[in-house]
Amino acid sequence: MTGADRGGLPADDHVHSECSWDAPYGSMERACRRAVELGLPSLAFTDHADFTARSLAPGTEPPAWQEGLVTAGVLTPPVFDVERYLAGVRSCRRLFPGLRIVSGVELGEPHRHPRRAAAILGEERFERVLASVHTLPAAGAGHTTVDAAYRTSPPDVVVRRYLREVRQLVESFDRFDVLAHIDYAARYWPRAAGELRVADFQDDYRAVLSVLAAKGKALEVNTRVPLAADIVRWWRAENGQAITFGSDAHRPDQVARGFADAAALAEAAGFRPGPDPHDLWLRR
Repeated sequence: MTGADRGGLPADDHVHSECSWDAPYGSMERACRRAVELGLPSLAFTDHADFTARSLAPGTEPPAWQEGLVTAGVLTPPVFDVERYLAGVRSCRRLFPGLRIVSGVELGEPHRHPRRAAAILGEERFERVLASVHTLPAAGAGHTTVDAAYRTSPPDVVVRRYLREVRQLVESFDRFDVLAHIDYAARYWPRAAGELRVADFQDDYRAVLSVLAAKGKALEVNTRVPLAADIVRWWRAENGQAITFGSDAHRPDQVARGFADAAALAEAAGFRPGPDPHDLWLRR
């Protein structure tokens, strides 16, 4: 019997709302309603605070909702409106008193923008801080999206470059609780390259996981793309102590997607629910 069987689904600690620049169909209120329907103990709204302008893949036609963010093929994320976000959290806490709603933020590449990240975190208004990488240094100057990187470099090179960038984040930036979607590059792995074999990148993943564990951070099991079981086992082998579950939902209907399978995977790798259903999952 899994942890999900014993006490329902785990908390969803990575949800986006209308306050995220890349979630035009997000809704904090409807996500809370969905969480209540599913019986979740809590959810964390970790909306994007992204600082890196990034070149899009050549020929990419930005959707209408990105109008005003893209100039000459370069997307510049808007400034995160913290006050609007916090007002939404307060409103939902009043509307859903039986649901624990955790305030949070997802910092994109904070190691490249320490002053801007510090300004976001300065007043300690977030209970859960995720750190993540969404872009890679481009040839010459600037940065590019990961999918665009696959257009110009061999797939295995892109994955290794991505994991090196994640390791640099973990090594050089400390003000976060959870590393989000360590396997982000897998989302864009080109079909023409055949199956992505995570074992081919074991040393690269474990280099990140070792540093993450040494710094006492948690690893996210992100369910947008099912996380390879090997990565969770490597996390435990590297003395990782805690995991969270994140749907990375950008629409309310995506809340807690794939969580039953993710919980079973985590238990098989040696992690279990904490004493409180809101807690992180811990190693046995």
